[in-house]
Amino acid sequence: MVLESMGVEKYLEEHMNSTNYLLRVMKYKAPQTTDTKIGLTTHSDKNTVTILYQNGVEGLEVLTKDGKWISYKPSPHTFVVMIGESLHAWSNGRLHSPFHRVMMSGNEARYSAGLFSIPKGGSIIKAPEELVDEEHPLLFKPFDHVEFLKYYYTEQGQRDQSPLHTYCGV
Repeated sequence: MVLESMGVEKYLEEHMNSTNYLLRVMKYKAPQTTDTKIGLTTHSDKNTVTILYQNGVEGLEVLTKDGKWISYKPSPHTFVVMIGESLHAWSNGRLHSPFHRVMMSGNEARYSAGLFSIPKGGSIIKAPEELVDEEHPLLFKPFDHVEFLKYYYTEQGQRDQSPLHTYCGV
C-alpha cells in the first residue's frame, strides 16, 4: 500500500525478494516503582519496516518531528508500524523514520512482538528515480545495508546524531 501510494508499486516484488523477516518477542520487566525508568533507549530502527504488537501495558513513546514525545496507548487488536531508516533512504526521505523509546513504570511487565523486515545481505538501498526530482533532490547515495550496519555499530556510528546522513547523505 505504501509503495502504491507513492506510485512505485512496480518495486514491490523486488523488495519482497530482497528482504528477510525476523519475529522477536520482547519482555520489559516492571520496575516495581511509580518512577519512570528507561526500558529501551531512544533509537530509530535501521531496518525497512517494523510491525509491533503489544499487551495492554503502556511504554512506547515516539518523538514527533517537532521534538515532542508522545505515548502510544495500545488497544486490543492493533499494531504499530514504524518506518526504518532503510525505507526512509529508499523513499528519498518521503517516509519518516521516527526516534522512539520504551519508558516503564508500575508493577506490570510489558510484552511486545515485533516483525522486522530487514534487507538481505548485500542489498543495495537506492531511491527509485521516480522519487527523485527538482522538488525532491537525492538525499542519500546508494548504499549496502550490511556496510551501513557495520558503520552504525562502530564507536563513531554510535555517537553520531544521524548515522545514515553521515554514512551516505548527499
